Amino acid sequence: MRVPSNTVPKSFYENPDVVEVSRQLLGKVLCSRIESTFTSGIITETEAYSGRDDKACHANNGKRTPRTEVMFGEPGHAYIYLCYGIHHLFNVVTNRKGLADAVLIRAIVPLHGLEAMKERRNMESEKNLTNGPGKFTQAMAITTSLNKTGLISPPVWIEDHGIEIPKKEIRITKRIGVDYAGSDADKPWRFLILPEAIR
Repeated sequence: MRVPSNTVPKSFYENPDVVEVSRQLLGKVLCSRIESTFTSGIITETEAYSGRDDKACHANNGKRTPRTEVMFGEPGHAYIYLCYGIHHLFNVVTNRKGLADAVLIRAIVPLHGLEAMKERRNMESEKNLTNGPGKFTQAMAITTSLNKTGLISPPVWIEDHGIEIPKKEIRITKRIGVDYAGSDADKPWRFLILPEAIR
């Protein structure tokens, strides 16, 4: 299958600074082609996780399990896991093999396939359609069946449409739902932009 010309290259994911990658993913376009249906959305919220000295990370300090094994693999692959037995959460593996860094994508703004997204979410309104890590994956039909998928070609990939996000539009906060991580929960590794910043 042909790789789109504006697909984010593997070298982007090889950046050793997972926090920088998390910030740079804002404005990139996440795409899926599932059963011939194409959907895409502009990434508006991310969180960085480091495989070393980060108790919030599933693979912290070499913690290998069947679930986290993909995090120790090549950068530019999807790490998708099930949260609370319901939500399929989509992460991008970064850095280099063996280090287990990843970025959680938390929200998108729909770009293509809005009607398909609404149908999958059983919603009529665009409001709150894709503003959460479990919401947008349902809207884009991204599930754990796509875990370990490479991100430079369909069915799931990320494109660069040249969308520039001014620094003043980027909010930086601590990550959500990681209070168990002690002091690591306070790391300012969550990045988000308001939807109106890209319209």
